[in-house]
Amino acid sequence: MMKKANLIVYKILASILLSALLFSCVNDLESIQKVTYDPKAPDEVTKNLRVFYTDSGYARVEVFAAIAETYSKPIAVTKLKDGIKVNFFSADGKIVSTLTALYGEVNYANGTFFVRDSVQLVNHEKKQRMETEALYWNQKDSSIYTTSNVVVRSPKGVLYGDGIRTKQNFSEYEFLKPYGKINFDD
Repeated sequence: MMKKANLIVYKILASILLSALLFSCVNDLESIQKVTYDPKAPDEVTKNLRVFYTDSGYARVEVFAAIAETYSKPIAVTKLKDGIKVNFFSADGKIVSTLTALYGEVNYANGTFFVRDSVQLVNHEKKQRMETEALYWNQKDSSIYTTSNVVVRSPKGVLYGDGIRTKQNFSEYEFLKPYGKINFDD
């Protein structure tokens, strides 16, 4: 009888101990966030990003980036890192121009795309290349502009300037402060 009573006591003690172990480990969500939350961390990270912007079912812009980090605060922005390539398409679906850089930021509030570091804009048909260190692409009106030093190379020569304005197809452009040398046909 004593053995049976001891067995019951042991079972009760084991149950209490097991219950204490199970219910003593409570993870408070607020405490976890204090340890793991970084307010400067991106909301979303994408590797090998490829995005198409279309209009009426036709490709207009294609964006490639090695790494894309999206932030919602303090402003909605996506940072593109480790190489960017943007293809601009004509109305008939052909790639007209290509923009490349090492870093970029898409600002959704004002509709601009800022790129910097080894920036190049190429018009494939005219075989002309613009080189600069930073420029903006306004997505609303398809304009590209910079106030930085710019070099435009084409089969006709090399032009230099401080600042340029052009459309995303880079078919025509206007230097803000041009200088350089160009060969004209007769």
